[in-house]
Amino acid sequence: MSTPGSPVATGTPRDAASRWLALVVLCGGMLMIILDGTIVSVALPAIQADLGFTQAGLAWTVNAYLVPLGGLLLLAGRLGDLVGRRRMLLAGLALFVLASLLCGLAVTAEMLVAARFLQGIGAAMASAVVLGMIVALFPEPGARARAMGAYAFVGAAGASLGTLLGGVLTESVGWRWIFLVNVPIGVVVVLLALWAVEADGPVDRSGRPDVLGGLLVTAGLVLVVLTIVGSSSAAVRLGLAAAAVALLAGFVARQRRAAEPLVRLGIFGSRAVSGGNAVQLLTVAGMMGFQFTAALYLQEALGYAPAQTGFAMLPIPVTIALVSLLLSGQLIARAGARPVLLVGEVLLVAGLLLLVRPATGSYLVDVLPSMLVLGLGAGLVLPAVTTVMMSDATPADAGLASGLANTSQQIGAALGIAALAALAAARTDGLAAAGVTHVEALASGYRLAFAASAVLVAAATALALTALRRHT
Repeated sequence: MSTPGSPVATGTPRDAASRWLALVVLCGGMLMIILDGTIVSVALPAIQADLGFTQAGLAWTVNAYLVPLGGLLLLAGRLGDLVGRRRMLLAGLALFVLASLLCGLAVTAEMLVAARFLQGIGAAMASAVVLGMIVALFPEPGARARAMGAYAFVGAAGASLGTLLGGVLTESVGWRWIFLVNVPIGVVVVLLALWAVEADGPVDRSGRPDVLGGLLVTAGLVLVVLTIVGSSSAAVRLGLAAAAVALLAGFVARQRRAAEPLVRLGIFGSRAVSGGNAVQLLTVAGMMGFQFTAALYLQEALGYAPAQTGFAMLPIPVTIALVSLLLSGQLIARAGARPVLLVGEVLLVAGLLLLVRPATGSYLVDVLPSMLVLGLGAGLVLPAVTTVMMSDATPADAGLASGLANTSQQIGAALGIAALAALAAARTDGLAAAGVTHVEALASGYRLAFAASAVLVAAATALALTALRRHT
């Protein structure tokens, strides 16, 4: 069985020019998907004011996208093997575009959350097959390295553009256009994919996709998030938590018995795979929780406009791109992945703690130092933890290891946003009930969330020190 990212054959364009054109189209589709992971953050206050989200419930505007994206990646990759990766790519992009239109037209909070969930399904369908298609397009080591560099750059650029475009579009034409802009771009990408990416057939006609496994893990994650951010009674939340545990336990049991499991559980016997994914999940939980709350903090507590917020947070993705592309690879080659990972984690903790200080009113004092330290730390951590997670993978397991790395990243983001949004909202509500002004209560809630982000990353650091201590 091949899995997302595995180097299996697909249709190969006739010449080098058409191969690179296909790469441009594939990267264009991924850029659109990556943008939607970050473009929403700056628009959150405007969305909340327009559609009436609660402070904790606002997390669903992000998590409704991340949960299906993380939960369905492995299933989508398997389906791509069975029906053809180009077909899966086109179907995913088409669903993503349709869901983007529905997001832009949403008139209630529930409609937006449902449309975001559809967006996440489309994103999972498309992104699960792109990396494998790129690998198959470029079998030569040199060309493949350049193609992978372009793919990595798109990831960094997408995060940068998402933060910036989200603020500019929200302030200039309204938050709906952060979704509606996907419609014309997506249509162009689909048409170009029909023309530039050659049709391929199934790469594996044997077996059946583990649809039940994919549904179990996705439903379990939805209930976990509901448990964290729900406003129901304690008894209802306890019931949701029990149901979530049952579904996730059912997923594990299913993987033990299924003839074609989504996840071969034996892979977790590798310290690099199990420990590396756990470190990444905790780190991403802290950092994505920070990104969610920071966009709200800058606007609601410090009074920044949406475009100002986008520019204020821009140093993080820019620094990540520069460090990860120009520095981290050399450091990993010289010192090893684990030392680079540990240094990066410590920098992340320091950057988050800088935001816990009371604000002075100066961007250069309150915000910029943290943004630069966080960008530097993340630029070291992301390539290092990826290197660790993939270091023990055999050629047969490379696709599964890659799929697990992507899945733990999305799941960590969803859980971190849910937990920190709920924590900030509880602190804010408690202080408001005690008579503290609204702005002061909000600022205190968000600073508590930053401290909790630092705790999550510190836990990831401790895990890297222990679980990866014997790994080279």
